[in-house]
Amino acid sequence: MKITKLSLWSVPLTSHETYYMADGKTCATVESHVLCLETDTGLKGWGEVCPIPHYLPAFAKGVPGAVAEMGPKILGLSPFGVDAPMRRLDGFLQGHAYAKSVVDIALWDLFGQATGQPVYTLLGGRIRKDMPLYHSITCIAPDDMVRIAKAAYQTGIRQFQVKLGVEGDWQADAERLIKVREAVGTGPLVYGDWNCGASRLQATRTGRAVAHLDIMLEQPCKTLEDCTAIRQATGLPMKIDENAHDLATLLRASELGCMDAVALKLSKFGGLSAMRRARDLTVHLGAAICAECTWGSDIVTAASLHFAASTPQGSLMNTCDLASYVSPRLCPDAPIRSNGRITPPEGAGLGVTPDLDLLGTPILEMA
Repeated sequence: MKITKLSLWSVPLTSHETYYMADGKTCATVESHVLCLETDTGLKGWGEVCPIPHYLPAFAKGVPGAVAEMGPKILGLSPFGVDAPMRRLDGFLQGHAYAKSVVDIALWDLFGQATGQPVYTLLGGRIRKDMPLYHSITCIAPDDMVRIAKAAYQTGIRQFQVKLGVEGDWQADAERLIKVREAVGTGPLVYGDWNCGASRLQATRTGRAVAHLDIMLEQPCKTLEDCTAIRQATGLPMKIDENAHDLATLLRASELGCMDAVALKLSKFGGLSAMRRARDLTVHLGAAICAECTWGSDIVTAASLHFAASTPQGSLMNTCDLASYVSPRLCPDAPIRSNGRITPPEGAGLGVTPDLDLLGTPILEMA
C-alpha cells in the first residue's frame, strides 16, 4: 500500500465565544487545515491542524507551504509503521512540527484502517471507556466567567481552566479564581492559565492571594525557571503547556520540579508518533497528562481522544473536545460530550470522516 495522492483544505473555524488570553492573544475565527492522504487501495486517511495566532512557533499560513515541500516525499510512503515514514520526513524538512502533525495524524488513520484497528489499539490499547473533559473559560469579567463555569458544571464538567491576565492585574485574576472556585464548589479541579503572559511578580501575587484554596496554576511565564519560582513561592501545583514540546523540555520541567501536570498537544510535538513517546516519558516522570491539541475541529479532536483513551491508568488528567468550541463541525459521525465526559470514535483508524461539502475546494493537490 502506497500513498498516491494528497489533498489539503483550508477551513475557517469560528469560536462560539471569543477567547481572550493574556498578552493580547485572542481566538475568534482561525484557519484550520485538513489533509487527506489517499492510497492505491482507495483508503483515505485524514489529518487536521489548527494553530492559534501568537500562541506557539506555528502559523496557519505555514501549513500549505510545508505540506507542499514535503509532498514529493509523502507520495509513495507506506502508512505501515508510522514512525519510519515520519522519521524520513524529519530528515527531509527539519522542524515545523505543527505542519508534520497533520501528516502524522493522517498516516495513523490510514494505518488503523489498513489493519482494521482503531488508532487507540495501535497506540497501546484502550484503557478506559470514556475520558473526563475540562472546560476552558475565556478571560472576561469575573462574574461572566462564573456564569460560564456554572453552565458547564450543569452539563457534568468537573474540571475548569480559567484564563487569566488580560489586564495584567493580579487582583482581577485572583478574583476570577476565587469566584470560579466558589461557584463550582469543592472537589472539581480549577486551574488558572496565563498562557505565558504574566510576570513572575504578577503571578506570584495572584498565587499567594488564592493559596488558601484548592487551585492549580498553568504556565504563568515564558520560562520554566520562572514557573518554578512561582510554584515555590506560592506552594501551588503547576501545569506546564507552552514550554513542553519535546522530550528534553519534559525532562527539564520535571528536573526543576514545576511539572505536576502537562499539556501534551499534537501540534507541539508533531503528531501522534512523537506524542506517544512523550506520553511514555511523562508517565515515567509521574506528571498528570492533559491530552489535546492547540485548536481545531472533529479530526484533531478524534486523534486526541484516541490518544487519551490509550493513556495508562492513573496518568490522564483530562482531554478536550475542541470541536465543541467552534463551528462548523466537520464530521457528522464525531462523538460529542455527555455528562462532562467523552468517548473515542468507534471503527478502524480515527473513526471520523469529514463532510466534503463543508471542506469545499482543496487549496493544494498533489499526485
